[in-house]
Amino acid sequence: MNYHLRKTNLINFLLAMLPLLMLLDACQEPTMEETDKIDRKALVSRHNVVVEKPDTLASLSVGNGEFAYTVDVSGLQTFPKYYEKGVSLGTQSQWGWHAFPNPSDYKWEEILRYDTSAIGQVIPFPVQHKEGRKKEVTDYFRTSPHRLHLGIIGLKLIKEDGSEVAVNDLENIHQEQELWKGKITSEYEIEGHPVKVELYGHQEKDGFSAKISSPLISAGRLKVKFAFPYGSDCHVCPGYDWTKPEKHQSDLESINEQQIRINRTLDTTQYVTDVSWKGEGNFEETEKHYFTLSPGSDQESFEFTALFSEEGEQQVPDYEATAESSEKGWEDFWQSGGAIDFSECTDERAHELERRVVLSQYLTKVNCSGSLPPQETGLTMNSWYGKFHMEMHWWHAAHYALWGRVELMEKSLPWYFHVLEKAQATAERQGFEGARWQKMTDPYGDESPSSVASYLIWQQPHFLYFVEQIYNARPEKETLEKYKELVFETAEFMASFAKKSEEDGKYHLIAPLIPAQELFPANSTDDPPFELAYWHYGLKVALDWQKRLGMEENPKWREVLDNLAPLAIKDSLYLPSSTHPRAYEDDFYLHDHPIVLGAYGILPKTEMIDTTIMRNTLEKILKIWDWESTWGWDYPMMAMNAARLGMPETALEALFMGEKKNTYLPNGHNYQDERLRIYLPGNGGLLTTVAMMTAGWEGGSDRPNPGFPDNGKWNVKSEGLTKMP
Repeated sequence: MNYHLRKTNLINFLLAMLPLLMLLDACQEPTMEETDKIDRKALVSRHNVVVEKPDTLASLSVGNGEFAYTVDVSGLQTFPKYYEKGVSLGTQSQWGWHAFPNPSDYKWEEILRYDTSAIGQVIPFPVQHKEGRKKEVTDYFRTSPHRLHLGIIGLKLIKEDGSEVAVNDLENIHQEQELWKGKITSEYEIEGHPVKVELYGHQEKDGFSAKISSPLISAGRLKVKFAFPYGSDCHVCPGYDWTKPEKHQSDLESINEQQIRINRTLDTTQYVTDVSWKGEGNFEETEKHYFTLSPGSDQESFEFTALFSEEGEQQVPDYEATAESSEKGWEDFWQSGGAIDFSECTDERAHELERRVVLSQYLTKVNCSGSLPPQETGLTMNSWYGKFHMEMHWWHAAHYALWGRVELMEKSLPWYFHVLEKAQATAERQGFEGARWQKMTDPYGDESPSSVASYLIWQQPHFLYFVEQIYNARPEKETLEKYKELVFETAEFMASFAKKSEEDGKYHLIAPLIPAQELFPANSTDDPPFELAYWHYGLKVALDWQKRLGMEENPKWREVLDNLAPLAIKDSLYLPSSTHPRAYEDDFYLHDHPIVLGAYGILPKTEMIDTTIMRNTLEKILKIWDWESTWGWDYPMMAMNAARLGMPETALEALFMGEKKNTYLPNGHNYQDERLRIYLPGNGGLLTTVAMMTAGWEGGSDRPNPGFPDNGKWNVKSEGLTKMP
C-alpha cells in the first residue's frame, strides 16, 4: 500500500471516529454542579495550624470524640510543666473517671437546703456550704468524681553534656497540624541534630501512634518517657497530681517482646495502658509510676503506639494502622455534611472567619462528639473537675445538625436514658412531675452541689431541641418511638414547674430559680425571658410529638403553652426578669450573659416575640453592657439575634467584637482568661451561628446567605447545610 493510500485511510478513520471522540470529550467536561462544588481539601488545608516557636497557648490535639491526646511543640508531651498555665497537655477519655475515698461517710443529703417558693412549695437543693462538716461534704461531692489524666507520654532528649533538653533548646521549629489527615508533624533541631515526630490519633480506639526519626536515637540520646499521676481535685487544671505516689499503683506486665501493659489502680478506678513498638526496644520502670522506652541503638527511626482502655487489648494497632484509621476517618468527616467556603469574599474579615470555622469543626469533633455531654474544656484539660454542665450541651452539640452531621450530636443522647431515674428522683423530691435534668453532673448523673447550678432551669428544654433536630433529619416513626419517653418526661417537668397565677390566670416561672444570666438571686427572680420563650418552644415540640405519634394532646401541656406569661417589658425593652424592672438602670445587672437576646436568636420567632421591642433591646445592650464579664458563646448568640432581626452587619460586628473572651487562638480554641484558657461552647456557638447566617432559618429571608450583608463582599459558597429552626 502506497503512502497516499495509507494517509487517505487514516483520514477516513479519524473522520469516522470524530463523533465518538467528541462524545468522550463531552463526558469529561465538568458539569455546572461539579464546577460549583467546594474543593473541601483545599478549604480545610489552607487552615492547617503551623507553630514555629514554643507557645503555651498553641498546643495541638489528636482524638476522636472519645479520647484526646494533646501535645507541645516537641510533638509529644515532653514539657508538661511549661504548658500548665496555657493549653495544658491532656490525655483524657470519656470513661476515665476517679473518686476519692470517702472514709468519713459523707452523704449527699447532708448538704440539701430547703427553699420555699411564693406559693409555699418547699424545694430542696444541693448547695455549697462554707463551714464545718457541711463544707467537707460539699467539697467531696464537687470534686468526686473527677475526670482522670491518663498519663503523660513525652520525649526524653539528652544534650551532648548529658543534661536533659529544655523547651528553649529546640531550634528551627516547624510544627504543622494537617487537618485533612488528623496528623501532627513536628520538626526541630537539638544542637544541630534533626528530630521529626509524626503523630496520629486512632479514630476507633482510645490511643495514638508516633513515628520518631532522628540520629539522636542511635546515639542513645532520645527515649520515650511515661509518667502516671493520681487524680486531682483542682477546679481548672490539667487534671493530674504528682504529689501522692503512695495512693495509686502502676504495675508493669510484659505481653511480648514488643508490647507491655501498665495496669493502673487508683482507689476503686482501674484502667490499662498498652504500649507496643516496632523494632528493638527496651521498656523499664525507672521509679514509681515512671517508665522509659529506649529504642535499639541501630535505629534512626522508631514507631510506637499507646492505647488506653478499661480492661486492655491484645491487638494494639501499629503506626501504619493508626495512620490509615486517622486519614480515612478525617477525610470521611470533612467530606461528609456541610462546608462553607469564604475564599471568594472580599471583606477583610472573611479569611479569619473561615479559619475559625474550620478549626472549630476539628476541635468539636475531637472534644465534643463522644458518648457523653462534653465538659467545657472537652478532652483537653479539666474545668469544674472534669464534670459537664448540661446547659452548655446545646452550645457543644446543636451545630452538628445544621452541618449535616446530626449523628455526632446523637452519640451523647443515650446518657439521658442512663440518668433518667435520677432526674425523675430530683423532680419527685422537689415536688414536680417528670424528670428534672441535671446541671453540673458526671457520667452517673449525680448532681454536684452548687449555690447557682442547682437553681438553673434552661438546660431542661435542650433535649427537646435535640430530638426535634433528629426528627427533622429522620422524620420516621422509629425516631419518635426511640425518644418519646424522654420527650414526655421532659415536658412533664416543664408543665408542672410553671405555676398559674390567680391574679392574671397566666402560668409563670417563679422563684426559686436562677436564669442563664446567673447573677440574679434565686429567691426573688421570676419569669426570665429566655426561659419563658424556651418553655414555649419545648412544650410545643412535645405536643407535636404526641400528634405525630397519633396520641391525644396532653391537656396540661396545652393549657400551660397557651397561657404562658408574656415576656416582661419596660420602656419598650424586654426585661431580664419580671421582678427586676430597673435592671437596665443598675450596673450590677449589666454583667454576665445578655441572655434576653437568646429568646429570639437561639430560638425561633413565636407570638411571644415583638421584633421591634427585641431590636430596641439589642441596641440598648450593645450600648451599655459590661463586655469583660461575658463568655465566649455570648458573641455568637448576639449575632444570631441580629441576623434574625435583619441586621447582618451587626451580626458580623458581634462575631468580631474585640473582647478578650472572643479571642480565637492559633490552634482555634476560644480563649476566655488566664484561668479558663479554652472554652468549647464558644467554638460550638460560632459553628451554629455561621451555619445559620449562611443557610438561613425558618421564616427568614430566602436570599442566599441571609445573615451576611448584601453588599457584594460576601460571596459565600456553601453545601450540605440545614436551615436553623
